[in-house]
Amino acid sequence: MKPELRDGEFVFCAVTPEALEELCIEPVGWFREREGITLIVERNAADSAGLKYGCVMRMITLTVHSVLEAVGFLAAITKRLAEAGISVNPVSAFYHDHLFVPSEKAPAALKMLDELMSGAGQPEDKPVT
Repeated sequence: MKPELRDGEFVFCAVTPEALEELCIEPVGWFREREGITLIVERNAADSAGLKYGCVMRMITLTVHSVLEAVGFLAAITKRLAEAGISVNPVSAFYHDHLFVPSEKAPAALKMLDELMSGAGQPEDKPVT
């Protein structure tokens, strides 16, 4: 999966469709929901635009080409992170999966992913697929 910690910090913000049109901001990702539009943006951009947000996160990209139909890949990863007390907001895109984890826990998450990749963190009876 070749995890790569991306530079910068990221936040999730909610805006209205009208507000999105007025913003001069380039989100890393966005999703339209009934309640509004969720943006994933660099923290500095959110601060400059005066957007409200909660948790400050780092992005870990799994640089292997993801398969959208893969069964259990992200479940195994997020389960392992959850067992270590690391919350994760996964985002799957066409080429890669991206994991947003709290900034202060990013080094631990990256270490755990490296261990999973090398096989050191896998349970004996159920390998990660």
